[in-house]
Amino acid sequence: MPLSDTALRNAKPKDADYTITDGLGLSVLISSKGGKWWRFRYRYLGKPKLLSLGTYPEISLQQARARRDEARALVADGIDPSQHRKEVKVKAKLEATNTFQAVADDWHALHNKAKSERHQQRVKRWLEVYLYPSLGNKPISTITAPMVLDTTSTLQKQNKLETAHRIIQTAGQVFRYAIQKGFATYNPAPDLKGALPPPVVKNMAAMIEPKDFAELLRSIDGYQGTLTVQCALKLAPLLFQRIGELRHMKWADLDFENNEWRYLVTKTKTQHIVPLSRQAVAIIETMRPYSGHGMYVFPGGRTHERPMSENAINAALRNMGYDTQAEITGHGFRAIAQTLGEQELGLDPKHIERQLAHSVANPLGTAYERAQFLKDRKVMMQTWADYLDELKAGAKVVPFKTA
Repeated sequence: MPLSDTALRNAKPKDADYTITDGLGLSVLISSKGGKWWRFRYRYLGKPKLLSLGTYPEISLQQARARRDEARALVADGIDPSQHRKEVKVKAKLEATNTFQAVADDWHALHNKAKSERHQQRVKRWLEVYLYPSLGNKPISTITAPMVLDTTSTLQKQNKLETAHRIIQTAGQVFRYAIQKGFATYNPAPDLKGALPPPVVKNMAAMIEPKDFAELLRSIDGYQGTLTVQCALKLAPLLFQRIGELRHMKWADLDFENNEWRYLVTKTKTQHIVPLSRQAVAIIETMRPYSGHGMYVFPGGRTHERPMSENAINAALRNMGYDTQAEITGHGFRAIAQTLGEQELGLDPKHIERQLAHSVANPLGTAYERAQFLKDRKVMMQTWADYLDELKAGAKVVPFKTA
């Protein structure tokens, strides 16, 4: 006879364990200590098997029958319910361990350790601010394309499309790593191609009129900030290098005998030589009493073991009253040098490109470029520095023509 709740409640323990049945393989073991255990008996590949379905009353009669029916369906499909349960537990444990955040943390530690500190911090922030809040605790194998796209909803509303694209790109790299490690079989990021509008590319703000640039140079000379920022601001227009490279300038990379700065270009991973004009050397020497005992020429305000802040130059320009969105940024000095160098001084574009650390097409290779252009660039950088002095003084500048 099928069991009832009344019969289950009234079943009392005896001196020895005993069993009462419900039918279709379902029974309850009444232990001598009073416990009531659901059991399902079945045969798999001709062998008798026993599967525990929980205890009564935590598992009701109706729930126990539903579990029995699920197990019977597995047997009918040629699946062993006991083995199936073990596999489900292993999968659940694996998913609980391999969350998106756990996998992303491993990926970031492995794949970004060789990148610059700034790049590592930027990627970490993308993960923590945009991806972890909604995806971090989810098993990575369960995440879908719409879930990834939803992480960029706020950025889309703010029209920060370039960052939104970066977020999806970063997520895609995490999923590729997960697939390689066996934590996932699907990368949803490629399915989002076309889901976001293309970002609007904006050039770094830069002023390209000599009179405007001259006024900026005079403002820089009058800036009353810290010595580090004062000198970095004065040096930035004299060189053609990126602000990130300037703030990481090391004393060990400076050759004062030849007036050269030699360093590794982080963007292209190539060695670069920067000829230093007399004016540039004088500014750097101003920093020697302050930072010459440390690593960086332009150290941070709190510790000399780190370079100055990446925002220091732009913050100084804003303090001077310039709009860093529309007028000038620290990076904009490169564009100014390229534009005015060609238009006002007639400098050789090949020399300018080489000074900017851009790749110059040459069948004889980079070594030839360095050997051929270094002497020319020494002349060019001194000419450029003299031009800036004349601009500040308001003198008429005669264009310098190369041979």
